[in-house]
Amino acid sequence: MQIPVFMVDTFVNRPFSGNPAAVCLLENDLDENLHQKIATEMNLSETAFIRKLHPGDDFTKSSRFGLRWFTPAVEVPLCGHATLASAAVLFHIRKNTNSVLTFVTLSGELKARQVEDNIVLDLPLYVTHPQVLQEVEELIKAAVGDMVVQDVRFSPDTMNLLVRLSDTYKRSVLEELQVNAQGFLSAEKTGKVKGVILTLKGDSSGKHDFYSRYFSPWCGVLEDPVTGSTHAVLGSYWSEQLGKKEMLAFQCSRRGGELKISLRSDGRIDIAGQFAVVVKGNLTL
Repeated sequence: MQIPVFMVDTFVNRPFSGNPAAVCLLENDLDENLHQKIATEMNLSETAFIRKLHPGDDFTKSSRFGLRWFTPAVEVPLCGHATLASAAVLFHIRKNTNSVLTFVTLSGELKARQVEDNIVLDLPLYVTHPQVLQEVEELIKAAVGDMVVQDVRFSPDTMNLLVRLSDTYKRSVLEELQVNAQGFLSAEKTGKVKGVILTLKGDSSGKHDFYSRYFSPWCGVLEDPVTGSTHAVLGSYWSEQLGKKEMLAFQCSRRGGELKISLRSDGRIDIAGQFAVVVKGNLTL
């Protein structure tokens, strides 16, 4: 059996940066255990599987598809960058004729549309709640050492801990921070955290409203290069802090990527980014 597979770098407009995702197009149902085996083999932060919802569906003409995401270790309920990569494959390789694609996922229905050079994702917006510092003190120390922390929040929907560094720090401090994410596993005592977002307010001299990095060793991803789903959390937080509905964000990993964020009137969030297709091929099973 052969499965068409593509690798797409997301939230960038050139190859070899941003966040790579593998995208598999499933003509037929796949044995359940093969999803994880393929994702482990691909060894990217996410592998996406697009499936037809009905036997007569077509990757070029249909507008609704099933979508699942797997890290090398586990299936996850939401992945923004692999959704962007999936839409890029359908729009630009399969030449899908629809203006909007709908993906049926573990996080409900997600939509993707093309706007100029960007693909815009319609995602849930996730609120954060104040987090008692003492409960996560050891985890924060493992993440940022003795750096000054300005705010700590928790997103129960995504199980992400948001750690905002002091506004006195520059972007370069966040970029150069050496993080041993494997150490988070023993430092996390609450049993509820599955990801750590480090974030920093943008300075007045730059074009970005805020910066971030993201670590999720619990899901087998030590550092994710550019993360759409965490910006559904960050968008909510920074909109409240900055009093803005439209923001430009940059994730400061080694590969790096830019995300355009817009909070919608219906309580959801649009996250837009560019992409580059770098591999086209087939998996042979």
